[in-house]
Amino acid sequence: MALQDFEQAGSPADSAPRIAALRALMARQGLDAVIVPRADAYQGEYVADCDARLRWLTGFSGSAGFAVVTADRAGVFIDGRYRVQVRAETDPATFAPVHWPETPAAGWLRDALPNGGVVGYDPWLHTRAEIEALARGLDGSGVALRAVANPVDAIWPDRPAPPQGAARIHDATLAGATSAERRGDIAQALTAAGQGAAVLTAPDSIAWLLNIRGADVPRNPIVQAFATIDAAGAVHLFADPAKFGADVRAHLGNAVRIDPPAGFAPALADLQGPVRVDADTAPEAVFAALETAGVAVARDRDPVALPKARKTAAELDGMRAAHRQDAVAMIRTLAWIDAQPPGSFAEIDVVRVLESFRQQAGAADISFDTICGSGPNGAIVHYRVTRATNRIVRAGEVLLLDSGGQYPCGTTDVTRTLPVGKPDPAVRDAYTRVLQGMIGLSRLRFPRGLAGRDIDAVARAPLWQAGMDYDHGTGHGVGAALCVHEGPLRISRRSELPIGPGMIFSNEPGYYREGAWGIRIENLVAVEPAQSPDGRDLLGFETLTLVPIDTRLIEPGMLSRAEIAWLDAYHARVAAEIGPLIDDAAARDWLAQASAPL
Repeated sequence: MALQDFEQAGSPADSAPRIAALRALMARQGLDAVIVPRADAYQGEYVADCDARLRWLTGFSGSAGFAVVTADRAGVFIDGRYRVQVRAETDPATFAPVHWPETPAAGWLRDALPNGGVVGYDPWLHTRAEIEALARGLDGSGVALRAVANPVDAIWPDRPAPPQGAARIHDATLAGATSAERRGDIAQALTAAGQGAAVLTAPDSIAWLLNIRGADVPRNPIVQAFATIDAAGAVHLFADPAKFGADVRAHLGNAVRIDPPAGFAPALADLQGPVRVDADTAPEAVFAALETAGVAVARDRDPVALPKARKTAAELDGMRAAHRQDAVAMIRTLAWIDAQPPGSFAEIDVVRVLESFRQQAGAADISFDTICGSGPNGAIVHYRVTRATNRIVRAGEVLLLDSGGQYPCGTTDVTRTLPVGKPDPAVRDAYTRVLQGMIGLSRLRFPRGLAGRDIDAVARAPLWQAGMDYDHGTGHGVGAALCVHEGPLRISRRSELPIGPGMIFSNEPGYYREGAWGIRIENLVAVEPAQSPDGRDLLGFETLTLVPIDTRLIEPGMLSRAEIAWLDAYHARVAAEIGPLIDDAAARDWLAQASAPL
C-alpha cells in the first residue's frame, strides 16, 4: 500500500522564473498566449508526475483547472471547490485566480488580447469538444488557436519519466464477465450502430474492457494506454509492452495486440470507418489524425462508459464487501479520534492512523489522498494536509474527514464530520441541514429516465431554505475496483445522462464557511428498482457505506420523524452488519454508542 506523503506539491516561489521561461518560448514561436491544462492525454482526474504541468508551472495542485498565460497576464482558472486552495498555493504577483465557469477562457482571452493574437495549445491535452467550444467563444475576436508541441515540456528540464506500473489481471469472478464477453458486447454495439471501430482513450474504460488493472497513476488502478476495438472485437492496445507480463498476455489472448504508445497515432489511419470517437473525452489530436487520413469519424460516446457505469451483480457484491471491510477501518479510526484529548493530535496523525487501519482491513491502496481538515482547513473542499499546513485539532473545532480505500473487490469513498469539544452553535444548524439533504437523497424514489440534474436539488433544498449552498456537485460516479471518480454520470445541475440500475454514486452535500469550518457527509449509494403502489417504474438508492453518522452535531428538533427513522434504521444496520466484524473492544464500545437510536 503506497502511503500518503505530506510534502507540499508545488512552490509558489518557483512560478516567476518558470513563467518567464515560458514567455520567452512563446515570443520565439510567435504565440501571444498559451493554455496549460491540468489534464493529461487520457483526460483523467489524476495525473502522473510527468504530466503535472499545471502544478509545476503554477504551484496549484487541485484536481481540476487550467492556466492561460499571455505576455503580461496569467490566470489560473478554478471552480468553486478550489477558490480557497488556489490562493494558498499560487503566487499572487504572478497568477490571478479566475473563477470558472463564471469567467470562460474565451472571454478572458478576448479581454487580454483586444487586438487579436495566436493562442497555442497542445492537441493531446484538450478534447475536440473543448477546442470547439473555445473556438466558438473566440469567433470574430481576431484571436486564433494553433496546435503546438507542448510548450511546458520544452522548458521543464527535470521532467519525471513516464510511469512504469505493471499490469495485473482483474479476475472475472469479481468483474462478473470475461474480457472476451465484454469485447463481444462492445463489438455488437459497434455493428448495430454501423461503426467499423472505436477509439478508446480513457484508461479506466480499457481496464474495464480487458479485465486488467495497473499502477501508473496514484490511487487509481489503471494502465496508461490508448486502444482501438473493431466490430469483430479485436483490440489494439497502445502501452509500454514491458508493463505486461506473461500471465497478463495469456489472459488477454490473441485478440488483443500490444504495441508501444508511439504507434497509436499512425495506426489511426488504418482503421475502417466510420470510427467512433468521443468528442468529450478523446484528444483533439485523435480527431485531427483521423480526419487527415480521410477516415470517416462518428462522434459518439465512449462505448464502454455506460456499460462500465452499470455494475454487474458481481461488481455490486464486491462493492458491498469492500464497504464492510472499509467500515471496520473507519470505525476504528473514529473511535481513536474520540479517545484523544483535544489538542493532543494533528491532522497528519489522523491520516496515518486511518491508513494503518485500512491496510489492516485489506486495502491495497487509498482511493484518493485523504482530506482531513480541522477548523478553517475543513472549509477547503479538496484540502490535502502537508507538513506546512498541518494543524493541531483543538477543542471547539470541527474535523472533516473524507477518505476512501482501494480493495481488490471494490472502491470506497466516505466523509464524516466530527465535533471536537463544543463547536460554534452555527455549526449545528448547518450540519443538520447537510444531513437532511443527504437523508433526503438516500430516501428518494424517482421515475426511471431522470438525470442527475433532476435530483440534485433534493440534497440542496434544506440549505437553500436558509440561504445556503455548496459549490460542488452532490455526487460523482464511482468505479468498481477502479477510479473513485468515474464519469460520465454525476448528480449535479449539469448532468443530463439518465440514471439507471446498477450505477453507483456518492451522496455528499456539504457546507463551508471560509476561515472557520467545513461540513460534508457522504455515503456511496447504488441505484436499484424501487417499489411503487401503482406499478410505476421507479428507482431508488441502496446505501453501501456502513459507518455511523455523528449525531452530536444534530439539532434534533429540526429533523422530521421520517428523517429520524431513517437515521435510526441506518445505524441499526451498521451495528448489525459491522459490529460482528470488529474485534477491538474499544471500537466495539464506541460503535454501540455511536449507533444508538437518536
